[in-house]
Amino acid sequence: MLAKVISFGLAGLDGYRVDVEVDVSNGLPSYEIVGLPDAAIKESKERVNSAIKNTGFDCYNHKVVVNLAPASTKKEGPVYDLAIALGILIATKQIELTFSIKDFVFLGELSLDGKVRKINGILPTLISARENGYTKFVIPDDN
Repeated sequence: MLAKVISFGLAGLDGYRVDVEVDVSNGLPSYEIVGLPDAAIKESKERVNSAIKNTGFDCYNHKVVVNLAPASTKKEGPVYDLAIALGILIATKQIELTFSIKDFVFLGELSLDGKVRKINGILPTLISARENGYTKFVIPDDN
């Protein structure tokens, strides 16, 4: 199953769209993140897994591949945690949305208990997202 969630990254003060694509398939349980992630994004595997488990959802026992597109742009920071977790829950059919997520931008770091933490650079990120036509955002309350 495939899910696609929109997020945004920063290069200096310029934001750019990042498509968080999550594919869940049968196979040996594994979890890979591709698309030039930095160390903080690679560590999101553990944050996302714990957040999913500690909010009452099932941990995945599948092959999970997360692609952060465009693959040619280096991604930095924990800003994609929320989008990755949401993509996994949609792809594993643990949640069913009653709205179209293609209209939303999801930004936030996850704590191990599933709470969404604030992120750095939120203002230029939101400005760039708005300039790209997005007007609906899911961000932490304390930003």
